[in-house]
Amino acid sequence: MPSHDAIVIGAGLIGSAVALRLAQDGLRVALLEKTVPGREASWAAAGMLSPAPDAPASIPLVPFARASLSLYPRFIAEIEELSGYSTGYRTDGAIELIFSAEAERELSTLIALHHALGLRSEPLALDEAYKLEPALTRRAQAAAFLPYEASVDSRALTEAVLAAALAEKVEIFPNTRVCRIVSERGRCTGVRTQDGSLFSAQNVVVAAGAFSGLLEGIDSPLRARPIRGQMAALKSQDAHLRHVVRCERGYLVPRDSEVPQRIVTGSTLEDAGFDKRVTPRGLESILCTAQELVPTLANAEVAELWCGLRPDTPDHLPLLGPAGIEGLTIATGHYRNGILLAPITAKLVREWIVEKSVSMDWEIFNPLRFGGGTAENKEDSDNLSGDPTAGKSGSEFARG
Repeated sequence: MPSHDAIVIGAGLIGSAVALRLAQDGLRVALLEKTVPGREASWAAAGMLSPAPDAPASIPLVPFARASLSLYPRFIAEIEELSGYSTGYRTDGAIELIFSAEAERELSTLIALHHALGLRSEPLALDEAYKLEPALTRRAQAAAFLPYEASVDSRALTEAVLAAALAEKVEIFPNTRVCRIVSERGRCTGVRTQDGSLFSAQNVVVAAGAFSGLLEGIDSPLRARPIRGQMAALKSQDAHLRHVVRCERGYLVPRDSEVPQRIVTGSTLEDAGFDKRVTPRGLESILCTAQELVPTLANAEVAELWCGLRPDTPDHLPLLGPAGIEGLTIATGHYRNGILLAPITAKLVREWIVEKSVSMDWEIFNPLRFGGGTAENKEDSDNLSGDPTAGKSGSEFARG
């Protein structure tokens, strides 16, 4: 029976970063992953580091997102030094294009909202936008520049954090599916895996993304569910993008400055359960938006297609904090912002476990905020902000 000081369930970017931080405090940490570490939502993400709200429901997340973004430069430097890997971190900012007939009004509203939230977004004259990115469409009616935004190669970063965790003596257990949280007399004592193995620890962290809601043994079942996002990678000889480019329907994220250049584009927003198929309808929408933003991408090579499952919650905010059982901490439900929120999440989980207090107000993310798992409570909490796909096309802009 393996015994550790802490067990982290889920070896994506969030779980790996949490395991790293705990190990750096001298804890013996086991990182358990149901399949291959780093191959779920973290592997599928676009890697935009954007604290700007992409929907009204995400406005309460902005202070938390800004705090995490401020940690990124030091986080990247540390991870690259520990692992010896490059993470593809880019700090060139983002350009947001607006196509509607009410573009100037929408731009004014966007800038005012961002400034109220402490974000230094600014209007960008279209001729200046074309100087920054000559390949941009000439059909946009207005543009904004978000100079504080960044991006990272999410696959490279996840691999680097896993390598850093190994360097700090984290034990990683691939192909180890946890099915139940084990507790005795009101205290979490470990986990049981699908093959019946028992892992013991005084602290357990749930960071299993969209699969967190499948865990048994938690008094109030975690209200996390999968939202599918289809993605594509293009290789272009002509785009030469330096910035993230986006509109309300999708985005382009340059991965490098090579020729041909690899550009990630997406994404759909689909309530499809755990179905990870790439579909013609989803791809049509993604590729049409990519060409709308940068017309020369009509001639690009489609280099890769994939999809991932984002961990959503009824109010689209993370589930973070103690779970009502001593020794059990939740770090899941990051929805479209898991890559961005990894540094701050790992910091807070370490504080909960090591220091027994945290440096930020976290009550809005309390994992117990939806109450029990009864059908009545489920219906009430689902109505907080509704189905994320209701009233929207399957390709509504979704970062990450």
